[in-house]
Amino acid sequence: MKAGLVGLALAAAFSAPALAQTGTVDRLYVMDCGHNAATDQSRWSPGVNVGKPIDLSDNCYLIRHGSDWLLWDTGYPDAIAEKPITGPVGTATRAKTLAAQLVEVGVKPADIKYVAVSHHHGDHIGNVDMFSDSTLLMQKAEFDFAFAPDTKPPFKAERPIRKLEGDLDVFGDGSVTIISTPGHTPGHQSLLVRLPKIGWLILSGDAVHFKDNWDNKRVASMNTSADQTQASYKKLEALLADKGAVVDQPRQAAEPGAEALAAVLRLAPPRRGAGAMAKGTRRSSVRRCARWPTASGSRWRFRCRSSRGSPRQ
Repeated sequence: MKAGLVGLALAAAFSAPALAQTGTVDRLYVMDCGHNAATDQSRWSPGVNVGKPIDLSDNCYLIRHGSDWLLWDTGYPDAIAEKPITGPVGTATRAKTLAAQLVEVGVKPADIKYVAVSHHHGDHIGNVDMFSDSTLLMQKAEFDFAFAPDTKPPFKAERPIRKLEGDLDVFGDGSVTIISTPGHTPGHQSLLVRLPKIGWLILSGDAVHFKDNWDNKRVASMNTSADQTQASYKKLEALLADKGAVVDQPRQAAEPGAEALAAVLRLAPPRRGAGAMAKGTRRSSVRRCARWPTASGSRWRFRCRSSRGSPRQ
């Protein structure tokens, strides 16, 4: 979609035999990639909370795998940081540019080997052209839809690009796998990531927007296929079949009762002005995540903290 979206990060203990489980990534950074003060939630949840305003946040995810970097989604264009845009859906803003957040972790655009995008909507591909030397990983169906005749190109097509036709084990060790989840758009995709301490995460993009949509298998009004959306719900449910996590309270504005379903982790940036930072951390949009056992020791919670400077082991 072309307004701000809430990407869900689904946490799961994943055991599907089709995917190798030997590899892990070294680090996952969560970056603030924009906000949308939307005027009507029912655009994403038809018939529910009609006319009710909602604040939505965008995330980008920077992943280090050995000496390689992968960026998942690029958010709203950095130019919005200086000049917010108001349209029929709401007002899009950026508290900080993606470029500035990369500097915070010591990464240059030329360092990034892969840029993978969930889909072609403007709040996800706004900075793709910043990474002109990176290989873009995108479903062929999405590329063809985005560059159909008589449509405005979302980014420059003359670049390194790998057009996918289904799932892809990006690094060949099972640590990062693109999962085809069409429905929101014809070639929407999600990302399965394995971290050494957290375990399995699925960054679902816009395959599902709200917990209530997930619970009731609702289809957002702008989705291109209800049938594909439902099939992607089932695919994500299969990935979550062996879930072993509980979820911290989502730290962003959302619809009432938005405590995410069990085994769903939303790594969204904190709502602006909400909450105090942990003692000793520096104020930053870039956050690192770890997990620790609950009192019972049988389930897991997640904590993210700010990070500045070069990534550390």
